[in-house]
Amino acid sequence: MTPEVIEAYGVRLRPSRLTDVADTTAACADPVIQRFLPGLPDPYTEENARWWITEGAPAAWATGGAAYAIADPATDRLLGSAGLSNPVPERRQAEIGYWVAPWARGRGVATAATRALAEAAFAAGTVRLELLTREENTASQRVALAAGFWHEGVRRSAGQGRNNRHDLGVWVRLADDPPGPTPRQLPDLPDGTLTDGVVTLRPLGPDDVDVMYRLHTRAEVVANQAPPVPPDLATIERRCRLAASQWLTGGLARMLILDAATGDPAGSCGLSVSDPHAGEGEVGYALLPQWRGRGYATRALRLLAGWAFGPAGLARLTAGTMPDNVASHRVLENVGFRREGLLRGRLPGLAGTRIDDLVFGLLPSELR
Repeated sequence: MTPEVIEAYGVRLRPSRLTDVADTTAACADPVIQRFLPGLPDPYTEENARWWITEGAPAAWATGGAAYAIADPATDRLLGSAGLSNPVPERRQAEIGYWVAPWARGRGVATAATRALAEAAFAAGTVRLELLTREENTASQRVALAAGFWHEGVRRSAGQGRNNRHDLGVWVRLADDPPGPTPRQLPDLPDGTLTDGVVTLRPLGPDDVDVMYRLHTRAEVVANQAPPVPPDLATIERRCRLAASQWLTGGLARMLILDAATGDPAGSCGLSVSDPHAGEGEVGYALLPQWRGRGYATRALRLLAGWAFGPAGLARLTAGTMPDNVASHRVLENVGFRREGLLRGRLPGLAGTRIDDLVFGLLPSELR
């Protein structure tokens, strides 16, 4: 590619200029950009900005990449940066990246710039673009989806932070992929929650570690999972930290069950897409002791199933239970699930033993 000005989707991509020094300095000192771009100097100074404009960006162009400033077409003020790096000419492949200044966020700038730069790269002969994100950087993952990139997997320990290594999510767009946003298997909840006025479901987040640890290490909750081993705190922390990313990538929607009147946490529930081609999902749930016996699990499961059959577009739900978990069987039957069969020795137990799995199923027409 050559450093020509690109105007598309409401943004301007142009070469960086020395007049961008102050804005580049302010943006690259921002805590969010520092967190997700750990290779930037800290503190970031005007000297660093001048080096990037006069040496760093030109070097990117000279080595087969690209380094654009994202600017407002009306004022030409710097809004961010977008570029191509790690080109592999024999594969006609490159990596696309971006950052957006704090004063320009929430306006679709990153999505617009990514779409514009991707189209220019494809027009120049690139056939595959990779976009790498930290697993907890859901804002960047939303940009990838909106710009037509598909989640391809995770590169373990591929990223180097300031103090440690971390995994990177891989998003890919090909030159012949259809235009427009990538469809999602699991959409966002309408208005961010589901509620019937008595219970409310909201997405699980990083601040829910304490309640999730209390819930999922209780003896009666552990006894009804396979294998019956309590999770450690690190597992729960990772579960909460990556919940939003797993939702975006389409595999799993984890939610907290709240009392609608007080907002107090009552338990958790979740939906995993067990067979995307068949349109099948699997549900699970658990309540803290003080909230049991009030119909909260039934209400939560009914809300979850309605969303699964509605916005999520699933055609069938299943739930696996321990054969002696009568309370859970009643909840499922109250919502309309039917017993479908006993899968003998399906699940791992302790010390090499196996556990039977009593499976329930629900179709949209059966939801009560």
